[in-house]
Amino acid sequence: MPKKESYKVVILGSGPAGLTAALYASRANLEPLVVEGGGGGDPTDVPGGQLMLTTDVDNYPGFPEGILGPELMDRMRQQATRFGTEFMSGAVQEVSFDERPFVLVLPEAKIKAETLIVATGATARWLGLPEELDFRTRIGGVSACATCDGFFYKQKEVLVVGGGDTAMEEATFLTKFASRVTIVHRRDSFRASKIMLDKARANPKIAWLLDSVIEAILGGEGKGVTGARVRNVKTGAVHEVAAGGIFMAIGHVPNTAVFRGKLETDESGYLLTRAGTTATSIPGVFAAGDVQDHRYRQAITAAGSGCMAAIDAERFLSH
Repeated sequence: MPKKESYKVVILGSGPAGLTAALYASRANLEPLVVEGGGGGDPTDVPGGQLMLTTDVDNYPGFPEGILGPELMDRMRQQATRFGTEFMSGAVQEVSFDERPFVLVLPEAKIKAETLIVATGATARWLGLPEELDFRTRIGGVSACATCDGFFYKQKEVLVVGGGDTAMEEATFLTKFASRVTIVHRRDSFRASKIMLDKARANPKIAWLLDSVIEAILGGEGKGVTGARVRNVKTGAVHEVAAGGIFMAIGHVPNTAVFRGKLETDESGYLLTRAGTTATSIPGVFAAGDVQDHRYRQAITAAGSGCMAAIDAERFLSH
């Protein structure tokens, strides 16, 4: 339960964006409340965001030897706590922007907020295979971010699942490291733009496995991913493909359902912010991290926008 009924700043989400916003807001003596989220049926919906499901993080500045994702988030949380941030678990079920302070409804409480920072993130789409979560976390070899993890696949053969611009971009990027990249797509036509598709087709290190879906990921403890069992959707034929890694490029879903019809979004549901700021369509509501960023989706960019949101909220309150 929250300690108070009303807060100057309430932050939804406890990933890099939310915790950085909390650090800056608490250092400004705004005594923020962070609503950590989690508690749903999805095993990947955990407080701390996507980095809680990441093993080694090697691209966050300040950690030359790398750091475990959960350890990085724990350090961020401790730092925000040190300056007076309050935390509570749960997910917001309803929001009302019709009155000020805003009203947030949680399973066991109603909270009022003079300003709100939305840092609820985005969730990668996965295939939903039974063994997928283990390969993403405990065993390794499955990823949804080539920019984050491509470096670890030097001279390996990898698969990229998808048929849109993201899949073409990820596959092209991975050719900098992998010896061979095979795009696996359930159709023989693509949603990708012509320029992105032509660029991928012109790359000699990219191969194509069309009209195909992955039915199982192969590998195990100590060796990670070794390949995939693939089925041709037209013929029904099943065969195994060797691979040292699999990258899912079938999109992300921003966690904005509770704000639908209340805050402006783009056609994919990402919150829209005013150019050069974190301000949303409602004064006093700010957005940071992957919930408003479908382009970069990095921990460091999320943290940076969390800093911006806290400063924007502080300036809003001071006027």
